[in-house]
Amino acid sequence: MKETCNTTLFDRAAQFAIEAHCGTERRGKGFPYIIHPMEAAVIVATVTNDPEMLAAAILHDTVEDTDTTIEQIEQLFGPRVARLVNNETSALPKSYPWHMRRQAQIDQLRQADRDSKIVALGDKLSNLRAIASDYRLEGDTLWSRFKAPGGKKDIGWYYRGLVAAMAELADTAAYREFADLTEDTFGAE
Repeated sequence: MKETCNTTLFDRAAQFAIEAHCGTERRGKGFPYIIHPMEAAVIVATVTNDPEMLAAAILHDTVEDTDTTIEQIEQLFGPRVARLVNNETSALPKSYPWHMRRQAQIDQLRQADRDSKIVALGDKLSNLRAIASDYRLEGDTLWSRFKAPGGKKDIGWYYRGLVAAMAELADTAAYREFADLTEDTFGAE
């Protein structure tokens, strides 16, 4: 018989995220949504083994995309994890114009502490890997999937803004991959 294991903070966060995202699929991908937060956590793990940061990485979309509240995250995982998740949650509601929301995200990230930027890098690099892969397969038809009014041009503006906002992470391989993939996908400014 298997012994009962001590559940770590990350184990609990992973189980919570799996349950919160249960039944949802990654838009345009056809696979379970939880794959994205898992990849974000793997990326964060290339930078740090801090359990709270890893927990925040796998939980990063629960408040924005499910009925989970930041108060629940704080109660279950503590104030630091809640702060890191909150810093990754969009500053403006989805009803605001695309450019305004994206500029607010860039500004929020520029002001964020290093730990918050690392969690954000996990999310943004995971997203960009998917975009770059799809772009290689689909070409310019890919951009119609997004709500950016200017398609590739606007999405490139956003990702270049993220690269600049997270420049203090230039000492990490994940950041260098993110910056290179941004340039490869959208070109230099």
